[in-house]
Amino acid sequence: MTIDQFTLYCLPTFFIDSDHEKIIAFSSLHAGSSDNPVQKAVSIFYAVRDQIRYDPYEIPVNKEGFKASRVLTKGRGFCVSKAVLLTACLRAQSIPARLGFADVKNHLTTPKLKAKMGTDLFKWHGYTDIFLEGKWVKATPTFNLSLCRNFAVKPLEFDGRQDSVFHAFDTKGQRHMEYVKDHGHFADLPWDRMMAAYRTAYPNYFKSNRTSGDFHAEAKELRNGTSS
Repeated sequence: MTIDQFTLYCLPTFFIDSDHEKIIAFSSLHAGSSDNPVQKAVSIFYAVRDQIRYDPYEIPVNKEGFKASRVLTKGRGFCVSKAVLLTACLRAQSIPARLGFADVKNHLTTPKLKAKMGTDLFKWHGYTDIFLEGKWVKATPTFNLSLCRNFAVKPLEFDGRQDSVFHAFDTKGQRHMEYVKDHGHFADLPWDRMMAAYRTAYPNYFKSNRTSGDFHAEAKELRNGTSS
């Protein structure tokens, strides 16, 4: 990685507002006292994974809603929102980080979400790519621990040295998530391109009469066999 790339992936952007006071405070609190970037990154990963509630019904329709500081304030978000927040927190600690995207097939979506989206193919799923110990490692902070328990899905761990992507199987051995198409890496959120893909793939989701849902409760009902 060149010096220019190093600088690029440490800078604040419109969406990855790593210079925001709330981002600095949150990242500093959870980075801990260690000077080791790996330990800092791992600690911040778990803070974002478990303190920000995963909510696939919370896809903002405006740019402001995707800013890391807004996601932190709201305390919930979907995969892209949480990846943006993790990336911002890492940059606030001078750890190079960028956004990665891929289309993924989710075999364990809930009936309500699948009906709303019209498919179990999730376009432009987001994760964070982190430069640690001379190489890029993937970190996916999407599913918080309580949701994993409700969904009977293995929580995704991260050690700062190996890629952390969705497990291929859940705790019952059923297929969980598979990556279908890679969209590459970005220094900032490619909002226009991503939202165009979302609106094309999920027209019902973005209707003016959008309704919310409780994905955590739906997951628990699905696990217990009570989902309608």
